[in-house]
Amino acid sequence: MKILLIGEYSRLHNSLKEGLQKLGNEVIILGFKDGFKDYPVDFPLEKKWDSGFLKKIKLAILAVTGFDISSYLTYRQFWKNRQHFKDFDIVQLINENSFFCNYHYEKKILKFIFKHNKKVFLLSSGDDYSYVTYNFAHPENPSIIQPYLAGKIDDKNFTNVLKFRTKSFKKLHDYVFQNIQGVIATDIDYMIPLQNHPKYLGLIPSPINIDKFPKNELEINDKIVIFHGINRESYFKKGNDFFEKALEIIRVKYQDKVDIEIVENVPYKQFINLYDKAHIVLDQLYGHDQGSNALEGMTKGKVVFTNASELFEKHYNLTEKAAINGLPEVDYLVAQLSFLIENPAEIKAIGKRARTFIEKEHDYLKIAEKYLEVWKTNA
Repeated sequence: MKILLIGEYSRLHNSLKEGLQKLGNEVIILGFKDGFKDYPVDFPLEKKWDSGFLKKIKLAILAVTGFDISSYLTYRQFWKNRQHFKDFDIVQLINENSFFCNYHYEKKILKFIFKHNKKVFLLSSGDDYSYVTYNFAHPENPSIIQPYLAGKIDDKNFTNVLKFRTKSFKKLHDYVFQNIQGVIATDIDYMIPLQNHPKYLGLIPSPINIDKFPKNELEINDKIVIFHGINRESYFKKGNDFFEKALEIIRVKYQDKVDIEIVENVPYKQFINLYDKAHIVLDQLYGHDQGSNALEGMTKGKVVFTNASELFEKHYNLTEKAAINGLPEVDYLVAQLSFLIENPAEIKAIGKRARTFIEKEHDYLKIAEKYLEVWKTNA
C-alpha cells in the first residue's frame, strides 16, 4: 500500500514507517521534526516566525488583525508541495492539529488531504480535544492537567493544551471527525476519553524498532547509574521538579553508591545513546502508560520511572513490574529509588522484564501489522 504519515511525536511515525516498509509498503512522512528532537521527516515543514523578534511581530499583528503569519506560511509550504500528498491508499494524522495551524489554515490543508486520498485515520497520541476535555472534567485522573491546576504552569506556557478548549478547535475537532474513517489511541491515557466514541477503533501500542536495540542484560559492577533527561519546555508536565528534589536526597543519602547524570534539551540522535551506561532512567509522571522515550529505555533493559499504573498492569495482564510507576511525591520516589539501590538484583530483574514486555507488546513489526489490519477493515 501507499501510505502517508502526517506529523511526528517522539519517533512514533518513524518506527511505524520502518515496520510498514519491512512489510512491503511504500511510506513517507510529512511534518515537523518535533522541535529540538530533530526526528527524520521525508517532507519537513518548518515553523516560521515562531521565535525571537519575528514572533513578537507575529503576535502583535495577530492581536491587531487576527492574521496568523505562522499558520499562513505553513499552509504555503504545504500548498507548494501538494502534488506529493495525494492519491495515497492510507493517510494517518498524528493529531487533530498536526500542522499546528489555526482553524482556518489547518482546515484548508485537511480539506485537500481528505479530498485527494482514499482513507484518512487519526491518532490520539498527544494533547487533543478529547484528551484535554476529559482531563479537565476529571482532574483526579493523572494527566498533564494536574501540574497546571496546581499553578505550576501559567496560561502562556500552556497554550498548546488550552487551545483545545476554544471554540475554533472544537470546530476543528468536529471537522476532522466528520471526515476520518476512525481514531486510534496509542496508549491507555488516550484510550480512556475515547472508549465510547463511535469512531474509536481501539488501542494500538506505540511501535518500537527493537532491531535498533540489541538485547543486553544490565551489569552492575560498581555504582548504580541514574539518568535524568530534561526537556525544559515540558519541565513541569513531566514532573521533573519532583524528580530533581528526589535526586537531591538520593545524592546525599547514597553518595558512594550512585552516579547521577542529568542532561537537558538534547536532540534524539544524541539522547538515545547518552543513557547506555545507566541502570535507572527517570522519564515522567502524570499518566497511566509510557511514552516513546520510556519504551526505548525499557527496550534497552533499563529500569524506567514512568507511567505504569495499576490500570496499565491490568490492561497488559502483568503480574510483575516491567517499570516503576512514577508518582508526583518526593518521598515515594526516594523510597522507590532507595529500594533499588539497596537491592541491585531487583534492578536486573525489572530490566529483563522490561525488555520482554517490549518484545511482546511493542515490536514494530507486530504493531505495523495491527495498523494494516485496522486500516483495511475500516471503510
